[in-house]
Amino acid sequence: MITAIVIPARFAATRLPGKPLRMIAGKPMIQHVYEKAIAVKEANLVIVATDHKGIFDVVKGFGGQAIMTSPTHQTGTDRIAEVASQINCDIIVNVQGDEPLIKPSTIALCAKPLLENPQEVMATLKHKLFSKEEINNPNFVKVIADKNDYAIYFSRYPIPYARNEIGFQWYKHIGIYAYRKKFLLDYAKMPQTSLEKSESLEQLRAIENGYRIKILETDDIPAGIDTEEDLKKVQTLIERP
Repeated sequence: MITAIVIPARFAATRLPGKPLRMIAGKPMIQHVYEKAIAVKEANLVIVATDHKGIFDVVKGFGGQAIMTSPTHQTGTDRIAEVASQINCDIIVNVQGDEPLIKPSTIALCAKPLLENPQEVMATLKHKLFSKEEINNPNFVKVIADKNDYAIYFSRYPIPYARNEIGFQWYKHIGIYAYRKKFLLDYAKMPQTSLEKSESLEQLRAIENGYRIKILETDDIPAGIDTEEDLKKVQTLIERP
């Protein structure tokens, strides 16, 4: 079974343009993510998927593999699917290019259900939320799962609504995905669904089309970078002795 990690790296980020090339402790952000990915022993292949020649050249410069993708893709799924169509693999793991602190073990955990069970077509991760501020923050996507650890729903709203105080544990969705290749290629061709458009969450397309998404819990909380403030925090963490 061939497992590929694909890292989408877009130059034109709205809040932090050119962020894959922003320097952290002497290396571009994308190199930090790439080095975490190649440390995953279950991975046979690591590729950066980008629409920007500068990012492509930087990845090649530090010895990484990269593929140029269409600049017209509207979603990361579309970019990942374009790469998947060009490579020989069975499983694709989508690792975000703006999480330089992600642990290799976290990436491996996401791929585990597909490696162990041929019936699984998609998997992702969650971790516990305790702060009311985070629970009510629409930028923190919440997920609820059934007793067999399959996603019921993802939302920017604090699901479930706490009408009764029963001590429910809320979970934040971690935006890393593992896909069976055939499913990914089919999934990318599916029209956007109403819930997906309403919440602006691509994974709802799979649920609305009747597919199951396996959810695993992790204690790792990757620090995504969207702003200059985020960049400074991660820089401090990486440079800390």
